Formats: sequence, C-alpha cells, structure tokens
Amino acid sequence: MSAKIYRPAKNAMQSGKAKTHLWVLEFDQEAPRSIDPVLGYTSSSDMRQQVRLTFESQEQAEAYAKREGIEYRVIAPKEVARQMLSYTDNFRYNRIQPWTH
Repeated sequence: MSAKIYRPAKNAMQSGKAKTHLWVLEFDQEAPRSIDPVLGYTSSSDMRQQVRLTFESQEQAEAYAKREGIEYRVIAPKEVARQMLSYTDNFRYNRIQPWTH
C-alpha cells in the first residue's frame, strides 16, 4: 500500500487560494480498473482509491502515514512567481515590442 502526499494547486476556476493550504494524502491505485461490458462504466475493486484524507500540515500527513505503516512520497508544491506589471508600461517610450491594437 502506497500513497502520495501533496498540496493541491489552485483550481483554474478560482480567483483566490481557498482550500490550497491543506495537504492531501491519496492512495495509489493497486487494482486495475475494468470496464463494465453492459453499461460501459469504469470501475475498480480497490476501495482505497476513493479515500482522500486532508491534513493541516505536511508533518501531520507524514506522521499519519508512518503511524499506519503506509509507504508514501511527498510531492512538493510549486510556488507561483507573480510578475508585477503596470498598465502604464504598455505606453513606455522604450518598450521592446511595439504597442498595437
């Protein structure tokens, strides 16, 4: 049984950073998925795929995995480097690219 611990990224539909401070522990897939021949649904006999645990910090998630004997890997979050631009920069006289409509 193995799992991954990560901090989810901001959803593309979000403008804020709600629910991105929590750390998530998700179990890896152990049983292959199968397609139901009648309805065409994809299903799996592995019930741990449905479990998603959230923690306040990475240390709490790691402590839980160690306590329960779960092999885990931590995926470090990528921090966003914001580029600060000003509207007036569009009209600078020393602009590299010409400003057009």
